[in-house]
Amino acid sequence: MSETNDDLTTLRLSTKQFPGRGAVDAFREIFGRTILHIDMEPVQDHPLEADMTLRAFSGFGMASGVLSPMRNHHASGLIDHDDLVLVMIRKGVGVLEQRGRSVEIGEGEVALTDNSEPGTFTGHGPTHVVNLRLNRALLAPHLADLGGALLAPVIADSPALHLLKGYAASLDDTASLTTPELRRAVATHIHDLAALAIGATKDATDIANLRGVRAARLRAIKADIAAQLSDGRLSAEAIALKHGITPRYMRMLFEAEDTSFSEFVLRQRLQRAYRMLTDPLHLGRPISSIAFDCGFSDLSYFNRTFRQRFQATPSDLRNRTVR
Repeated sequence: MSETNDDLTTLRLSTKQFPGRGAVDAFREIFGRTILHIDMEPVQDHPLEADMTLRAFSGFGMASGVLSPMRNHHASGLIDHDDLVLVMIRKGVGVLEQRGRSVEIGEGEVALTDNSEPGTFTGHGPTHVVNLRLNRALLAPHLADLGGALLAPVIADSPALHLLKGYAASLDDTASLTTPELRRAVATHIHDLAALAIGATKDATDIANLRGVRAARLRAIKADIAAQLSDGRLSAEAIALKHGITPRYMRMLFEAEDTSFSEFVLRQRLQRAYRMLTDPLHLGRPISSIAFDCGFSDLSYFNRTFRQRFQATPSDLRNRTVR
């Protein structure tokens, strides 16, 4: 990946987009060889099926989705860049082959490959994969031993890999990718976490702990808060304990974004209440019921903070929605 364009490119690839005779051959040529630069071959007489989503920005790319049993070969004639690819298996088992070496990776496991050389990925059963395409110039200088890391399975339950997986999964929510500045920051954090998971130098580890690890932890904490907004007992202590950090460290993470745990929770609850009050599916529900579902136990506090946030009372907003 020679360029580091900050624009966000998103592409959905599916064999279902190619109905009729010759569909599989067209898919293999257009999406396989032309876009992905791989030869896709079904194995064990299984029909070739694929459903992938691709995202690319700021020297980083991610391809995630499900594949039928198939052999994907990155031939020498299809090599057009020198990126490194971190292959993650969410479900199923795959075999990676490169440089005369072969490694089997199963569910939850990860291995690094080099796209500047021929290589093959074979799934003898259905697989759910996530491939992180990493810029060599951004990653390689931060690795202690790039050659030794290739096709060496990463410890599946390492803290760094856990953070990387969670961070990558959160990219399905493109709200975090709305500006070039955010996209550059996300790409930097991904490379930091990948270096830690694969085996970073001491200097790179120190940098990643101050940058990528903090960002990944805060993103995971925010996702956890969003999943528990309806719980009126939600507390900083409980969230910090779940993520293995101190409440003081968590407060520091929020302070770096000029906010606090309580302010973030309140903002998320108010935004959820706003969405529900303007959703026709909830027009028949009492406002008090919506407030309680959003984690508010005091209706007067809900009304006051809602008006401060949106310059309208919940009743005013609902009446406008009805009209």
